[in-house]
Amino acid sequence: MGLPIMVDIPGKMTLWAVEIFVAAVEEGTISLAAKRLNASPSSVSQQLTNLEAALGVLLLNRSSRPMELTSAGALFLRRAESILAEATQAKAELAVFNYSQMIRLRLGMIDDFDADVTPTLMAGLSKKLTGCQFLLESGSSYRLASDLESRFMDVVVAADLDITADWMEVHPILTEPFVVAVPKGVVDPSGDILSQLLTLPFIRYSSRQMMGRQIEAHLSRQRINLPNKFEFDSYHAILCMVSAGSGWTITTSLGYMRARRFHDDVDIMPLPFKELSRSISLIARKGVLDTVPSDIAQQIRPIVEEMVVEPCLTKFPWMREKLLIQE
Repeated sequence: MGLPIMVDIPGKMTLWAVEIFVAAVEEGTISLAAKRLNASPSSVSQQLTNLEAALGVLLLNRSSRPMELTSAGALFLRRAESILAEATQAKAELAVFNYSQMIRLRLGMIDDFDADVTPTLMAGLSKKLTGCQFLLESGSSYRLASDLESRFMDVVVAADLDITADWMEVHPILTEPFVVAVPKGVVDPSGDILSQLLTLPFIRYSSRQMMGRQIEAHLSRQRINLPNKFEFDSYHAILCMVSAGSGWTITTSLGYMRARRFHDDVDIMPLPFKELSRSISLIARKGVLDTVPSDIAQQIRPIVEEMVVEPCLTKFPWMREKLLIQE
């Protein structure tokens, strides 16, 4: 939703006041709602007061921390969310009718696409949406999904989420395998790869990251217990350690392709136990942006195929049935 400037009319319920109410409920305090909406706490408080006066009921108990809904507030919340969804969909339908007139797009992208995919996508979108203001943020999948749920983002591209919800509209983009990365020449691929790996330190992804938890859960299912010596939260730090000969890791094909400066010092090979893969998808709030999410997904897929899939398959043909664009 935008931040419209409007004159309050006593006794009238405004869309801006409804948006403030929903933000206040979701954030729990006036100050956090104000920060989220880029408004002053005093104006947020006044809008809530005006809304309650217009409806003739108390919606929030503001003395509690976090604020609590009254029974009337809980009843109105469902309607308020529907009002905002309808308003957003109306704007989207008008934008689709004249796509070039879309005013703003808030897009969240997984870090993996930072280097190549995201700039190319944004260049293409800016040509199509000539009058649109773009807000682009990159980050972890969990943070992007949270921002989407909180309405900070309109559309996000993220990896597998542990939790999906009925409000999510999901458009698959890519399925990619997890792979082993080892120092160059350290492991003989014609021998027992797992036995060789178990003699080396394991460099793991942080358990604070979803990918780290995916890897640890998979190792546990295979009954493989690896000592915890090194733990990092970035592709570059981990592959830097691998390239320096400090140990081995499990990463994704995207993670490897992203860290190009280490390619000459790292070997990539399939997991020497049961395969593991993940999916990357475009996600939006269901039924809100009409065809915009599917249109953007259609634009992303050929970019990912050209910039990620084809170079990776050229280098590692054995990934051909594992690294796939999803329609």
